[in-house]
Amino acid sequence: MTFVVPFDGSELAEAALVRAVEYATALDEDVVAVSVVPERKRYAREKGWIEENESYDVDAVVARLREQVRTLAPDATFEYERIREFPPESKLAGHIERLALDHDPSVVFLGSDNVGRVVTPLTSVGVHIAAEESYDVFIVRQPEPPKVDAIVPHAEFYGQDDSS
Repeated sequence: MTFVVPFDGSELAEAALVRAVEYATALDEDVVAVSVVPERKRYAREKGWIEENESYDVDAVVARLREQVRTLAPDATFEYERIREFPPESKLAGHIERLALDHDPSVVFLGSDNVGRVVTPLTSVGVHIAAEESYDVFIVRQPEPPKVDAIVPHAEFYGQDDSS
């Protein structure tokens, strides 16, 4: 079994990665974080990777994403795909899903605050990833962990000390 986390560096993607690590530790599974990085500046601004007037260095963004993954999940694998176009959400989701499927995941941990809501727009990347039936989807909607006694939260991620 492998747990895969689509990772864009957002707060909920970070929470999904940490949650995947917590469950993987309990179940002795591997974790892979996957990212798709379009080379278009507009997408980078939308994701908060760069400021409005900042130049876009794709390699620097990839390095930042890799470092975030390493910091949150030192034993996780990080893979990314660099694409030239700025695809519609459904095509972007296709790239992410292909990266995920390369690892034959049993569970995809997806950080999203709108997957599964009735009002979810049909263009959401999360909707497309969650629609795949070959794996289960664990949707992380809150940055804080759920109350599961068997799972030991990574205290440093949640701003807690280890003494509790």
